[in-house]
Amino acid sequence: MSLIQPSGRSKFSQKSSARRTQNNRIHAHPLPIVLNEPSHPSFLQRTLNLFGLPITDILNPHCHGVLDVATRSVWVLDTKDAMLLWQRGFFGKGDLSRSEPSWLARQLNARKLAKKGIMTSEEVTAKRRAERKQFKLDRAKAMAIAAAEAEAAFQQGKIVSTIYAEDGTRMIPSAATWKPKEGAGEDGAQLDEDRTAADEDDEDGGDEEPIENVEHLQLTLSEAFFLLWNLDCLSISILDNGDALTLSQIWNAFQNVYVPCLTLAPSLDPPSNRRFDNPFLVNYVVYHHYRSLGWVVKSGTKFCVDYLLYKRGPVFSHAEFAVVVCPVYEDPADQDDSPFKLNNATPFSWSWLSTINRVNSQVQKTLVLSYVTIPARSTVPKDILLSPACFAHYTVREVVVRRFVPARMRD
Repeated sequence: MSLIQPSGRSKFSQKSSARRTQNNRIHAHPLPIVLNEPSHPSFLQRTLNLFGLPITDILNPHCHGVLDVATRSVWVLDTKDAMLLWQRGFFGKGDLSRSEPSWLARQLNARKLAKKGIMTSEEVTAKRRAERKQFKLDRAKAMAIAAAEAEAAFQQGKIVSTIYAEDGTRMIPSAATWKPKEGAGEDGAQLDEDRTAADEDDEDGGDEEPIENVEHLQLTLSEAFFLLWNLDCLSISILDNGDALTLSQIWNAFQNVYVPCLTLAPSLDPPSNRRFDNPFLVNYVVYHHYRSLGWVVKSGTKFCVDYLLYKRGPVFSHAEFAVVVCPVYEDPADQDDSPFKLNNATPFSWSWLSTINRVNSQVQKTLVLSYVTIPARSTVPKDILLSPACFAHYTVREVVVRRFVPARMRD
């Protein structure tokens, strides 16, 4: 009898374990800046360490971005910088991807699978959508024909079924029995034509043209300012001018983005009307608050909230908390004469709160209402808005909202 027993671990668990190990290696650093401690410190370094002096080397990547006013974001065009910011802290998103900038990898994978005659997941989704669209058109056409025949029979004093024909066959197609036609719909036909053309090119034996990576990393203004002001690992410039902007110029430009303007050119001049309720300032206060606590903060537009909070990042687990930013004016008079219409600044309805809470409860997320107190202009000097020192006058309060389920919360 053999003492060697087969492993109880399935291939799926082994594959997920390998993927988890790879993610831990790729995303080992939580921030772009890396503190490198010498493995074999010298005598001088050990002596300095005894006196409390740091001996670690700070590795700063010094990435570069371009301000785009139209999208209210900062573009990181260099592929190396983009991947570094994503892998170290999950900053930004690919403009052609859902999160990680993976457009080039998907295109290369699609080309490889096309040679084997295998459809990619994106092509399968497009084909299913085309088939679903064609099914709805066929069903609507059959319903119109059945209604016309029933109307004609009713005028003759007969009553006929609008679902089954006289021979017992179904007149209106069902989703369970409907079969798609060849190249269902225009989208499906176009997809088949593209794949046929790609196969013909492969049979011709022509050299494949290299795919140019046209994707860039898109940073929100809050993410860009956090990297610039707190970590000093990002420089920002304008498309027309390659010189890096100063902190004062960026401070003015990010606030002017939310000021109505006739041109899309960024304004580096101080805002004509500096206000504490500028949307950039309010959103950054919340972003900085959670980033400084160690959370990975991403946009929550998909779930009708402002931010999503991850423990380590999207590749490790789903977001645990969904944050809604609720501005609160310390002086109600500032809200009356404000040119900005901040979301959730006015009391929201119970139906809205119940809807948002229900949506996030279904995806196992806890709703957090983050109340940001906006300082009163009458109590804080206006000159404080000339620099980021104004953030010290904001306060953030959190209220956790949970959906009451009687069957689960009887105790």
